[in-house]
Amino acid sequence: MTSSSTRSTAVTSLAPETLRSWLAGHQDLTVLDVRSAAEFESMHIRGSYNVPLPLLSEHTDELAQRLGSRVVLVCQSGVRAEQARQRLGEAGIGTAFVLTGGVPGFAAAGGDVVRGRARWDLERQVRLVAGSLVVLGLAGGRFVSPKVRMLAGAIGAGLTFSAATNTCAMGTALSAMPWNRAAKEPTRESAILQLPVSSEAGAEAKAS
Repeated sequence: MTSSSTRSTAVTSLAPETLRSWLAGHQDLTVLDVRSAAEFESMHIRGSYNVPLPLLSEHTDELAQRLGSRVVLVCQSGVRAEQARQRLGEAGIGTAFVLTGGVPGFAAAGGDVVRGRARWDLERQVRLVAGSLVVLGLAGGRFVSPKVRMLAGAIGAGLTFSAATNTCAMGTALSAMPWNRAAKEPTRESAILQLPVSSEAGAEAKAS
């Protein structure tokens, strides 16, 4: 029997329509939403589990032990889900699918979602803050001091680094702001340990 540690990794995207059919017909399927708890509260796929990316990154190996091979990772656009896929791949989850278009794409395709209080998603907030700082830097350089233009340059450099490394320090910082905090934030105990152990993962654990 092939163990989870020997599964080969693969980059696989999944169309919203395919996920809809899987949710209707597959029992051993786990949909992990790696957005913040506040984003999850605003709208999420019915039946999905919220394991924010920082929490997933901290407990990747423990999470991987509870998952089977049919895992779908979702976020707002796919960026954070892809980061989660890479981390799970290193922990032995060979085929974790990344939902194309994220939760909004799934909703637009007629998927079953649960809606709560509307909030700006994290990626939209990043665009607002980055754009505002660039405008502030350019205006400050024009009316206050040319040195203020360095702010716009710093933001540009940060965005370039973010694209090159597929990370977002600004997004991480914004996620900790009070308006992006849910009433009950997921923890290892409430999010990871409450996940049902897949039949496949359970069989592998017995075999080992």
